Amino acid sequence: MRISFTRIAQLAVTIVTCAFLLVPTFQSVLTGVTANYFRGISSGLTLKWVQQVLDLYLDSIFLSIWLAIACLICTLIIGIPAAYGLARNPGRMSRILEEFISLPLAVPGLALALALLQVYGTMTGFRTSWTFILVGHVLYTLPFMVRSVLAVFAAMDLKTLEEGAASLGASPWRRFCDVIVPNAMPGILAGSLTVVTLSIGEFNLTWMLHTPYLKTLPVGLADAYASMRLEVASAYTLVFFIIIVPLLMAMQWASARAQRIAK
Repeated sequence: MRISFTRIAQLAVTIVTCAFLLVPTFQSVLTGVTANYFRGISSGLTLKWVQQVLDLYLDSIFLSIWLAIACLICTLIIGIPAAYGLARNPGRMSRILEEFISLPLAVPGLALALALLQVYGTMTGFRTSWTFILVGHVLYTLPFMVRSVLAVFAAMDLKTLEEGAASLGASPWRRFCDVIVPNAMPGILAGSLTVVTLSIGEFNLTWMLHTPYLKTLPVGLADAYASMRLEVASAYTLVFFIIIVPLLMAMQWASARAQRIAK
């Protein structure tokens, strides 16, 4: 069986790309469990750097997880009805509203954070609360939820579904909850995966909005790289991977399962 040159080239490009991404990641993880980076593995393996990260940044870890969950809840509450309204009322105004919702994607995170600081920076209680960071995360991730759900709505016949449910006596609220939302579940789960990923990993906006007592995982990672040993910073990266990778795998599995059920 002959293998074409094109397939060999594609395989080679894939392997090189994976190596380019995975080798530095593996090196960073290995550094996080090495007793001394400059001596290498010969210095022995240890978990003391991981323990040090947990001792110093456990609050940051819990804050990031809590912010991601709260951000997901907010984007679900706002994004699904918004996407539904845009899908039900196509037209110029809907397109303008969709572009307005997507505006935070075109604005750098630092500029968005600066705008929030200018408007709400004088509200001391709000400024020093985790909800201030949450507002920034919701503004940044909401377009991804809306567009993901809107894409699913655009692929289905909303009018027929609603008319069928209405003919059976379902109220508008029951039609939305029992018919529309279940059919849009693949888009909702895909949007949820994106929102959680972006919220946990967002740095630029959070760096501007955080206070010394409200550091998220990326901000704490930058702090560790700037002020501590390389082993500690690499151990922080390892902790980050341990948290985010299983979460992403679980959400991807749920999204794939919802797509199979929808078919």
